[in-house]
Amino acid sequence: MPGVVIVGAQWGDEGKGKITDLLAERATMIVRFQGGNNAGHTIVREGKEYKFHLIPSGILHSQKTCVIGNGVVVDPRVLLGEIDNLKRAGISVANLRISANAHLIMPYHVLLDQAGETKLGKLSIGTTRRGIGPCYADKALRLGIRVQDLLDEKILRTKIRAALEPKQQALRELGVQRRKQRKEAGEDAKAAPEGSTAGGPDPRLDLHAMVEDHINFGHRLEPHIADTAKLCWDALDDDETVIFEGAQATLLDLDHGTYPFVTSSNPIAGAATVGAGVGPTDITEVWGIAKAYATRVGAGPFPTELEDETGERMVERGHEFGTTTGRRRRCGWMDLVALRYAVRLNRMDSLAITKLDVLSGLGPLRVAVRYRSKEGAVLDSFPYHQSILHSATPEYEELPGFEEEIGDCREEADLPQAARDYLAYISDFVKVPIRLVGVGPDREQTIRIDA
Repeated sequence: MPGVVIVGAQWGDEGKGKITDLLAERATMIVRFQGGNNAGHTIVREGKEYKFHLIPSGILHSQKTCVIGNGVVVDPRVLLGEIDNLKRAGISVANLRISANAHLIMPYHVLLDQAGETKLGKLSIGTTRRGIGPCYADKALRLGIRVQDLLDEKILRTKIRAALEPKQQALRELGVQRRKQRKEAGEDAKAAPEGSTAGGPDPRLDLHAMVEDHINFGHRLEPHIADTAKLCWDALDDDETVIFEGAQATLLDLDHGTYPFVTSSNPIAGAATVGAGVGPTDITEVWGIAKAYATRVGAGPFPTELEDETGERMVERGHEFGTTTGRRRRCGWMDLVALRYAVRLNRMDSLAITKLDVLSGLGPLRVAVRYRSKEGAVLDSFPYHQSILHSATPEYEELPGFEEEIGDCREEADLPQAARDYLAYISDFVKVPIRLVGVGPDREQTIRIDA
């Protein structure tokens, strides 16, 4: 019963969708186990680009069952939009299944996220403002609405009413505070910000309209709603391969990432068991996905960040703009201290290194092998204390670069020697074999390396 987990080994945007799509060839089921539509997975096939936010990256394989697990938070509008887009593109969603226990992102979650993010001002964490955090918060508070509630109007109405009551007051207070800030800044205080209820009730928070909308969503989604944990059990017990696809990445993990600049769920391998409803011994293999350099979206510590011409060239060559928000990604050299931390935390068996082609022509390549604290202490391990990490500076090893364009390489031997040496250095440092190497955006631009 081979259960394979795919996780991001950095700060996200490593190309997990492409790797999931490739590994799905040997699987019968692909399961998203956490996150929401704050994730964006991109797959390029024969020059055509597909972008997914909630639907698992195996959906292009028509014979594979694709599951949205109980650990995912689902905005039904976004999900139905993705389903409609796939149908228009001639791609079947007949094998899509959604956990009845997954929680729903409601309109008030989005409004709270927008208002709360604005309130943080200069300390903004940089969320996607899609309602993910407030939805997970309601889940923990036992005020959440689940997918199965879409199928029972009485329960749905009761739960929305209970969840909505305290939030209306919170949104009013946030709206008043924002109007005050705008007035102090000399802006038009009469123009209530998006999501504010300061100027009166927000129509998106009308109970009856919300219930009616979501009952309609339920009618459309009902053929896909299932006991997805049992689907996973049955597949694993039949010795079929199940891929558990994570969103975001290790260094954004709620417990083990660069808190508070993290996501609202656990994107590490151990969370696959909770987010899909399987046992720990069902996981037999863990793949980590990392870029050949490092990127980060939003705020938070980033020791190897480059704010120079080299960083700009990485942005341009790598087209480093977020799939979900379009935000420019911060770029920097490969951080092997952080990667080794991710390897151990997830107990990775294999690595896939993506976007190696972006490093072509960048001259000597640098990799961070340790940090130094502001007091001068040498740090060989990823710091557990946020104050240390925020002020740590990286110490680098310099490796020869390569000038050749490598997009047409399909075998490891086709790569320039300097590129092979770079990969070997990474693998030796973190003590994990590199099994796949991406040399371009298309799924065919991948080099497979035998174990």
